[in-house]
Amino acid sequence: MSHLTVYLENDALRPELSTADPALIAGHLAHVGILFERWTAGTPLPASADAEAVLAAYAAPVEALKEARRFRSVDVVRITSATEGAAAQRAKFLDEHTHDEDEARFFVEGAGAFYIHLDRRVFRVVCEAGDLLSIPAGTPHWFDMGPRPRFTAIRFFTRLDGWIASPTGDTIAARFPLFEPETVDAD
Repeated sequence: MSHLTVYLENDALRPELSTADPALIAGHLAHVGILFERWTAGTPLPASADAEAVLAAYAAPVEALKEARRFRSVDVVRITSATEGAAAQRAKFLDEHTHDEDEARFFVEGAGAFYIHLDRRVFRVVCEAGDLLSIPAGTPHWFDMGPRPRFTAIRFFTRLDGWIASPTGDTIAARFPLFEPETVDAD
C-alpha cells in the first residue's frame, strides 16, 4: 500500500504524519515540490516480461509524461531477490545522494521506499504498483528496495546517458528505519 511517513530529520522514532490516503500523500508532497500520482497499473506482466513488453503495456501514459515533463528517454528496472547482485544494488541506493535531473519512477509491480530529505524533514514514501513519484533535480534522497526486493519500475530521464548519483556525504540515511515490507511475494 502506498504510504507517506514524515519525520523531523533529527527524530526517526516519532513521525509527524503517517498516511495511506493517496490524496493526502499527493497534497503533502506537492507542498514541497514532489510529484506523486496514482496511475492505473492493471496490466498483468509475466515474470518473463522483458523491458520492451513493460514499455509496450504502458506506452500511452509513458509518452504523455515524457511530453509533459520533457523526458528524453525511459528504461525499465526489474529487481527481485533472485536478481544477481540484488544485495549490492540495495546497498548502492541506501546512502543519501542527489541527481542533476529529476528522478521520476512509475512502479509497475512490487514496492520500494524513497526517503526525501527536505525542509529539515525526511519524507518516507512507500511506492507500490500504480505510483508515479518525481523528485526534483538536486533534492537529497535515498531509496530502499528492502531485504527481499521485488519491483518493476519505469524510469524517466532527461539525460540520454541516464542518471548519475552524487553522494551528499550525510549519514542521515543510517538513522532512519529500513524498508521492511509487511508481506513478501514469492519470486
